[in-house]
Amino acid sequence: MPRKRPLPIAGLAMFAVLMLAVFGGAVVAGAKARTPVGQWRSASPQGHPRIEINPRPLLYRRCKDWYVIQHRPSGTVLFPEYHCWWVRG
Repeated sequence: MPRKRPLPIAGLAMFAVLMLAVFGGAVVAGAKARTPVGQWRSASPQGHPRIEINPRPLLYRRCKDWYVIQHRPSGTVLFPEYHCWWVRG
């Protein structure tokens, strides 16, 4: 059996001991600062705020639409337009 094999294994073992000596305190301190198992840290709300419209009771929305001729540099265009408002029902 060749004698070269124990050298890499011993090197890895010394590396592990050195890392434990250097970062051992940080690992132990970090373990104490973690949240308990099963508990999640609350994150700040993400996304855009939602706008809700709650009209008074017995109101509904009525809309009117029509077409308008618009003269553009590329030519004449038939363009839809509309207008909506709240109506008591």
